[in-house]
Amino acid sequence: MSVRTRDLLGGRAAVAGIGATEFSKDSGRSELRLAVEAVRAALDDAGLTAADVDGLVTFTMDTSPEITVAQACGMGELSFFSRVHYGGGAACATVLQAALAVAAGVADVVVCYRAFNERSGRRFGSGVRQREPSAEGTALGWTLPFGLLTPASWVAMAAQRYLHAYGLTPEAFGHVAVTARRHAAANPAAYFHGRPITLAEHAASRWIVEPLRLLDCCQETDGGQALVVTSVERARDLRHPPAVVAAAAQGAGRAQEQMTSFYRDDLTGLPEMGVVARQLWRTSGLAPADIDVGILYDHFTPFVLAQLEEFGFCPPGEAAAFVAEDRLPLNTHGGQLGEAYLHGMNGIAEAVRQLRGTSVNQVPGAARTLVTAGTGVPTSGLVLVADD
Repeated sequence: MSVRTRDLLGGRAAVAGIGATEFSKDSGRSELRLAVEAVRAALDDAGLTAADVDGLVTFTMDTSPEITVAQACGMGELSFFSRVHYGGGAACATVLQAALAVAAGVADVVVCYRAFNERSGRRFGSGVRQREPSAEGTALGWTLPFGLLTPASWVAMAAQRYLHAYGLTPEAFGHVAVTARRHAAANPAAYFHGRPITLAEHAASRWIVEPLRLLDCCQETDGGQALVVTSVERARDLRHPPAVVAAAAQGAGRAQEQMTSFYRDDLTGLPEMGVVARQLWRTSGLAPADIDVGILYDHFTPFVLAQLEEFGFCPPGEAAAFVAEDRLPLNTHGGQLGEAYLHGMNGIAEAVRQLRGTSVNQVPGAARTLVTAGTGVPTSGLVLVADD
């Protein structure tokens, strides 16, 4: 059974530093170098040095091992190192693991990082290639022979059902894309800086896999992002006000697969995100109406709508109207549709900026943020709040 009580992690750790490389389509350097640059930038932002770090967390998909990053950055002994599985679903869980280590006294300063050449190197959007046989890959055997070869095609199945169930057209997804690009247009770090789009442009963009158009799909990006996690008490003595981890959770639903959970009773929602939502609300004591900014994983626009519904911001089938009405500041950095695709780690950084009051699209008085990780896979989420 899923956790049904408030956990004890809330308020025990904070994000004290954020750092990133530039976001590009061709970094011209190794993924290890990108990781090191991002980690050093995050430590500098926090006012710490490599010698202060005793823990590292990354993704199982990352090519730069913790001990290699530690050596390249000039760190000393590590008492904690870990990786989280399931692609973009790992983003918020890296902070969860770091916070657990800090709260338990296993480590004092933990850096979470993700770095890749996802555009100039391995392009995840191209789908499955030369995959080694594995138990978790068995599910793909039921989809690949029928032409469902890429993430876009897997999401399109659920998106088509969503539109059918609620009597909507693909234009419903356009509001998410337009919102992301509007925010990206004002963000100098975003790939689509200065390039907003209209609903008409969304509707005119070419089909990728119906009902998904080009502008429903996130970017492919080279870059790195890192976050520094430490105790709230220590963070208060560092350069910036702490972004306190009020709640952190992971979630996998019944009949869960990676992107191909097509044998569930209902394809219109994201049950794994529902598991995360319930635990975040329980532990933080907050509700949707309390959230000032939502940073929702947007590798494909339809799953942003499903997340809003899973978290209770609006009833099922009404998320498109919710976004169109700007009822919640959403992906104020431009998201992965507009800023960069960094497996959601850049979204966590944006939540921290909102709490610091330094976002380029600052929401006045922002004190409570919701951040989510990858959708369609076992996933994770965070509620980050300003320090009292």
